Formats: sequence, C-alpha cells, structure tokens
Amino acid sequence: MTAAMTPMFSLDGRVALVTGARTGIGKAIAIGLAQAGADLVLLGRTPAVERTAAQVRAIGRRAQTMVLDLSRTDAIAAATNELLDRQHIDICVNNAGVIDRGPAIDISYESWRDVLAVNLDAAFLIAQQCGRAMVERGSGKIIMIASLLSFQGGLNVAPYAASKHGVAGLTRALANEWAPHGVQVNAIAPGYIATDNTQALRADPDRAAEIRRRIPADRWGQPADLVGAAVFLASPASDYVNGHVLAVDGGWMAR
Repeated sequence: MTAAMTPMFSLDGRVALVTGARTGIGKAIAIGLAQAGADLVLLGRTPAVERTAAQVRAIGRRAQTMVLDLSRTDAIAAATNELLDRQHIDICVNNAGVIDRGPAIDISYESWRDVLAVNLDAAFLIAQQCGRAMVERGSGKIIMIASLLSFQGGLNVAPYAASKHGVAGLTRALANEWAPHGVQVNAIAPGYIATDNTQALRADPDRAAEIRRRIPADRWGQPADLVGAAVFLASPASDYVNGHVLAVDGGWMAR
C-alpha cells in the first residue's frame, strides 16, 4: 500500500462500537479497528468483555466497556441513549449473535424469539439509535454481521437463517434511507468460521469434512479473516459503498 493510499483506510480519530466483543469475530474486529486507529466501545453480555478492552489498550487505543444482555430488548434503547449522551459513535458494528440448532418441527417459540431478539431486534435497535445521531451529524458507518445463511436456508437452523435473512434486508433498507445523509450501511457475511457458534459442527467429523470440501480455500475461516473487510467498510475507502452484503467465505458462495 502506498503512503498516499494509507489515509483511505485510517480510522484515526474515530470511535467504534462493537457488540459481542468478548470473543470470536467481535473480538477480532474490535482489535483490528483499534490497530487501524479507532478507539473502542465494547459491548458484551458479561464483564469478561474487559479482557478485549485490555488488548485494545495495549495497542495504545482507548477502550470502554458496556455489559448488556441483548436478549433484553427492552433495555437496549435506554443503554444506547445513555452511551450516546456521553460519547459520539462514528462506527457501529452489530456483531452479537446466537444460534439454536435443531429441526424446525422441534424448535420452541421461546427459542425462536430468543434468536430473533439478539440477532435481528437488537441489531435494529442499536443501529436505529446510532443511526439517528449519524444522520443528524451527516456521517457514519454501520456494519452488520450477516451470514452465508443470509443467502441460504441451512440445515436445522431455521431461527438463525430467518434472522440473518432479516439482517441482510435491514442492511439494504437502512442504506436506502440513510445514504443521502452521508451514512453507509453495509454487512459482512462470514463463511464457516472457527468460533463458539460453530463448535458443534467442527466437533462432528463427518459434517466438518463435508463443509471443508465445499470451501475452495480448503480450510475453515478464522475470526481474523474478517478484519480486513471490517476495516474497509469502516474507513473512508468505502464511502461510496452502501447496502452491500460482502461474503468473506473462502469461496463458498462461488461453488
């Protein structure tokens, strides 16, 4: 990268909110944004999110934490408003997500609602609150974490697939409304990434091998594989990119 190109990907002076930042993809993206120059607000379900904050501070960036259970959607607006009253947010990464595996005929309505609450309802509420301030300010970046199951139905993951189809649609809808106000809304659709959410798949030798054979890159992805896409979508380099769902999947969707 030339010196002239570097500022296009710099996040110096920006503040990023990342949900689900305790482990996995959220943690990797948070650290990657910090390495690109951003300060962080890290949201996690437990105080263990402080461990990610410590790594961000070790890079030399500021980090603050919020502990919030995103399944409690009634608490999201108040918590986000309290944050925005004291801290502007330039970049919002809606990463938090849960999955419940099982045949659709056996999934309880409570499980269905739990998945939708975290993966879709919370993503909308946080994007809405951050987006309102961004629209008023005339600039901002919102990055949703979608999935390959934003394009496909999957097996035994009906609530998750429905929620991630919803995330893709929400991304495009918000982009249409907020693009005239200088706010870019895009999504990253990870492929099969080695995280807690895919532990059950990786523990099944037959299913794990079947998945790997379908991936042209011939390996499962790692959380760090998402960082470049996140920095791009958070940076000035993506100022004319809006409403896009970027698959980072080792080539899965090309098969």
